[in-house]
Amino acid sequence: MKSKKQHWENVYQTKTPQEVSWTQAKPQTSLDFISSFKLEKNAKIIDIGGGESHLVDLLLEDGFTDITVLDISATALEKAKKRIEEKFGEKAKFVTWIVSDITEFEPKISYELWHDRATFHFLTDDKDINKYKNTVEKYVAKGLVMATFSKEGAKKCSGLEVSQYDENSLSFDSFDKIKCLQEDHTTPFNTKQNFLFCSFQKS
Repeated sequence: MKSKKQHWENVYQTKTPQEVSWTQAKPQTSLDFISSFKLEKNAKIIDIGGGESHLVDLLLEDGFTDITVLDISATALEKAKKRIEEKFGEKAKFVTWIVSDITEFEPKISYELWHDRATFHFLTDDKDINKYKNTVEKYVAKGLVMATFSKEGAKKCSGLEVSQYDENSLSFDSFDKIKCLQEDHTTPFNTKQNFLFCSFQKS
């Protein structure tokens, strides 16, 4: 059986962004939630499971200067890093790239804002979910933006089982929920996936 890392390396080595369901031309809902925190431009922001997402491009364009992108796939981050260097030149230095399985990630710093539209719903084992939540407890200073498959969303993604959430079940101990919404994401192959987005403030 393939390891998680092998699974995702294979996906990013063999598929283009137009061949994977999660690609977004512009992650507008994520941007709206992030901007609602009114962060300073030097705030430390991390995008979990960032892969080849263009969220990092848009945060750089918005003037942010301390962005971290984490993904289990070195291939995905290599492609994203190359794109950022070609597009932003000198500003590429504002991005830190971390190859890690989120359940093994030991941050060296805390982050004002933690964003995840890609990873949390792939955790189906209580031990992994609790490890993730403990990391958030310890290393997120201000805000959390979390997007997962909703109860009406996909039961599987990329051939893997996923966890589904609703507004009640998506919670983090020392965080107050600010706002939740559900939205349909249209995939590059024109199917719909229903996501739940929630923002949280550190209590």
